Amino acid sequence: MQYVKLGATGLDVSRICLGAMSFGEPGRGRHDWTLGEDEARPIILRAFEAGVNFVDTANVYSAGGSEEILGKVLAEYGHRDEIVLATKVNGRMRPGPNGQGLSRKAIRSELDASLRRLGVDHVDLYQIHRWDPHTPIEVTMEALHDVVKAGKVLHIGASSMWAWQFAKAQHTAERHGWTPFATMQNHYNLLYREEEREMLPLCADQGVGVIPWSPLARGRLTRPWDATTARTETDEFGRSLYRDEDRVIVDRVLELAEGRGLLPAQIALAWLLSRPTVTAPIVGATKRQHLEDALSAVDVALTDEEVAFLEEPYRPHEVAGFA
Repeated sequence: MQYVKLGATGLDVSRICLGAMSFGEPGRGRHDWTLGEDEARPIILRAFEAGVNFVDTANVYSAGGSEEILGKVLAEYGHRDEIVLATKVNGRMRPGPNGQGLSRKAIRSELDASLRRLGVDHVDLYQIHRWDPHTPIEVTMEALHDVVKAGKVLHIGASSMWAWQFAKAQHTAERHGWTPFATMQNHYNLLYREEEREMLPLCADQGVGVIPWSPLARGRLTRPWDATTARTETDEFGRSLYRDEDRVIVDRVLELAEGRGLLPAQIALAWLLSRPTVTAPIVGATKRQHLEDALSAVDVALTDEEVAFLEEPYRPHEVAGFA
């Protein structure tokens, strides 16, 4: 495994981050294709064995079930200090007022609930899952600063939003002497490159670590365009992200993979890992082979000609992934 600094945190993280959205008892929460504890455990432990030390989850994944499974496996693994543990806050966790969002009350109560489920006294990276238009950013940034100073969080990060919103949040933190965001978890892959316009240059300029979600475009970059899985058949959000015009890029990934004797996932991840702004793509897995494919992509190098071949068909998209 290769390691790289996570933005300006000083932390060394694996070039592959294990995404935990696929862990949780099926039917608990929004998804039926997730893995229960017995199926998830060997994948998580294999990732640790292979040198993956960076894991990302969220309170909303399987309504807290993902955090619970990770907590149990971490306790079994027994090397908490070796793992850079990240989770997120904002999504609805209960009905009624204050059951979601980025108010001081929501951040404090949801962080404590995440720590209980994870079985830890702190998380290494606490991220706002999306922008909260109903809470002043000053309230959110001060609340996040306070949980850092309380020792419950080491670093904070953000996820998909407009670049002006991210800049506003960072300026707010700087103006008040509060903790700034160290990372950006954004939507970025071969099929969706709109982040190259403003967000990625902003992160590069500010020394912010970039940890893209959906690096394989919800699996579309791993198989022929018309192939379906249990996830694609129920993934309404995923269907909103990509369009039929993206098929030509998938075809090029498949063609290059065949020519190189590699898997499409290796090619797509190798492209993302070659981007100078990317720290570690967040890769989910519902089968051990998915993880093995991602691990092996770290050692795949693409030529400039191969990169150009993959990138050439891209056409601008409507902005997607902020919801």
